[in-house]
Amino acid sequence: MMDVTPTPAVPATPVPVAAAPKGTEAETAKKFEAVFIGQMTRTMMETVETDEQFGGGHGEAMFRGVMAEQLGTAIAQRGGIGLAPAVMEQIIRLQGGIR
Repeated sequence: MMDVTPTPAVPATPVPVAAAPKGTEAETAKKFEAVFIGQMTRTMMETVETDEQFGGGHGEAMFRGVMAEQLGTAIAQRGGIGLAPAVMEQIIRLQGGIR
């Protein structure tokens, strides 16, 4: 069996104060988080069994994706899961710290 040695985590480079969360970077990061949460919700909903008497059917299958998308947007608007700040940091870093 192989021995696995953990490697130390690389600390993240802090975002300059001038790159505070505002503008299009923040909006893009929030939209990305909403889509990501929507995809997670869609995957989660696919594993749930539907009740044959009160659920299922063509209508539910048709709108399940829309519901997952709306849930993702609502969760992101209410604070999300903490993904948007990390995404925004990477967007700013890719832009060279310039807005």
